[in-house]
Amino acid sequence: MLDTNTFGVLLAESGFKDFSGVPCSYLAPLINYAINAKRFIMANNEGEAVAIASGITLVNASKVDSRFGVVLMQNSGLSNALSPLTSLNHTFKIPILGFVSLRGQRDENGKNTDEPQHELLGVITNKLLTVCEIACEVLDSQMQGAKEQILKAKKILQSGKSFFFVVKSQTFSKVELTQAHKIESGLPTRINALEILHSLAFSHSALLLATTGKCGRELYEIGDTANQLYMVGSMGCVSALGLGIALKSQKKVLCVDGDSALLMRLGTLSTNAYYAKERNLGNFCHILLDNQSHDSTGGQFNLSPFVEFYHIAKSCGYEFVSYAQNLEAFEAALKEFLTRKSGGASFVYLRIAKGSKPNLGRPKITPQEVALRLQNFLSKD
Repeated sequence: MLDTNTFGVLLAESGFKDFSGVPCSYLAPLINYAINAKRFIMANNEGEAVAIASGITLVNASKVDSRFGVVLMQNSGLSNALSPLTSLNHTFKIPILGFVSLRGQRDENGKNTDEPQHELLGVITNKLLTVCEIACEVLDSQMQGAKEQILKAKKILQSGKSFFFVVKSQTFSKVELTQAHKIESGLPTRINALEILHSLAFSHSALLLATTGKCGRELYEIGDTANQLYMVGSMGCVSALGLGIALKSQKKVLCVDGDSALLMRLGTLSTNAYYAKERNLGNFCHILLDNQSHDSTGGQFNLSPFVEFYHIAKSCGYEFVSYAQNLEAFEAALKEFLTRKSGGASFVYLRIAKGSKPNLGRPKITPQEVALRLQNFLSKD
């Protein structure tokens, strides 16, 4: 295992001082190190992070110390990063250093040992980078080997090509954040809000779609019912999935989003609002549970505290926008939606506390089983 602080110093001495990315649990120690050093730019999606790192390279690469931008991401985020990697970095010959986690790693029998959403990327991560003409190596977990790899990476970067390290689980030693993001006290928990949603959705035969991460896992533990879907991966896509269903079904659709997920796909708000209004949909409700952090990856800060989601939803054209000050107001807004007949998208915002249910489990039902079950539920429309 690499001592993260020592490795961070090695990176700095080698000219790698400026980082951007999206948190991942495998990379959390290195991300926390960069945050503590005030060298980390928190991006909302991986493509954005690649572009930021590229801008840093443009300013610094021509200097004597040859500093390059560094990007950190989960391998699932490579799909978000492909556009700038292939059309910005490759086309303009702007090299960056990357660290990408290897989620979905296979065991000695070739079986996926990770969550189902990582199964495909665990097989194709290295292949994907190679196809994009990006040199890559699995990062050595011993310091001497890692030092040699950093020297090799720098030579490749100086030739105008990017280099990515693929990072396995437990490569880095743990690093705590020195300054946690401030969280207000007395806020409702996510599970409090989900209990209300679970009860109302079931009693009204409405669909309940939960965003990826701890939101879906907590909903499953409250109660697993046929009207529910738990997103795995596809961060930021839950409301778009819900819109597609709402366009073709008469059932009410409740889409539960998280703040980091919504920031990753903020443009979806305009799509949801426009088509809900144009098609006179009265069955689409977008719910945001905002804990102002990357809760599932170690509690790193995000940019949610500086975003007025309520006003953005309104300006994008959501017809009914509610800022719930407490659980009572939250429940009232949901009941109003479930009984409303008129068209237009609904948006319900609730500020929640950071953290999750202790010893939180994972769904025992597979994603394929969830999808088939939901199809059967929808067929009874």
